[in-house]
Parts: sequence; C-alpha cells; structure tokens
Amino acid sequence: MNLTDYVKEVSRQDFGIEFQHTASWNSRLQTTGGRFFPEDGHLDFNPKFCKKGDAATFRKIVRHELCHYHLYYAGKGYRHGDKDFKDLLLQVNGVRYAPSIQSNTFYHYYQCESCGQVYQRKRRMNTEKYACGNCHGKLRHQNQS
Repeated sequence: MNLTDYVKEVSRQDFGIEFQHTASWNSRLQTTGGRFFPEDGHLDFNPKFCKKGDAATFRKIVRHELCHYHLYYAGKGYRHGDKDFKDLLLQVNGVRYAPSIQSNTFYHYYQCESCGQVYQRKRRMNTEKYACGNCHGKLRHQNQS
C-alpha cells in the first residue's frame, strides 16, 4: 500500500471524511513528523518516523496532519494554537508533538593541550593546520567511547 492510500484509509476510519489530495515522503524533514500545505492540500511525512517508530505512533502523526487538513477545508481553526485543532486532535487521539528520534551521528572531539577547551565536530580536522580559538594552542584528538 502506498502512503496516499494509507492516509486515505486513516482519514476514512478515524475522521469519517475523505482525504482528496496526495501524501508523500520528505526525507529533508529533520525533527517534525509531517507537514500540511494549505496552498495545494498535500501532506509530507518524515520517513524516519515510519522506519524507527512503531505503526501506532506513525498513525498518530498521520492523524495530527489530517486534523490540520480537515479543519482547514472546513473553514475552522487549523493551526496548533487554535481551540478547534486541539479539540479535534484530542478526539481522534493524535500526537501533539512528534516524538524525538535518537540521532546516531558520530562526533570527533578535540581538546586544546594548553587551556583544555573541548571542540566537537562532525568532520575530522587536521590538527597540524588548525589551532585552539582561545589561546592558539595545539589541538589533540580525543578518543570517545
């Protein structure tokens, strides 16, 4: 089943209203579970929540975005702070905030031999070329476990 069909099914079962636009994956989303676009009515979803989370959590994220969708087309308050949105979200048991996803990003740590300043970097750096920003001392790569 593709994503648009899944969203249509959730809309029919949980809202009793038809979803008439498209839904797509957007891997550029970092911390949010999904987005509603009032300009053309489509929904974007973060694929990380479908992969790492369980099916029940992803369904709650879909309900959240469908609350925005259905309230917008009903002419009611569809934004997060609106009473209509909060009431409908509570009624359909959607999530208010996206759950956090643990990042498995590896960091390199460097420490100045003179002043002890610690630097965290995603990329490895040449310690012969760069020095401490505080005292211009020599940097040493730290082994982190």
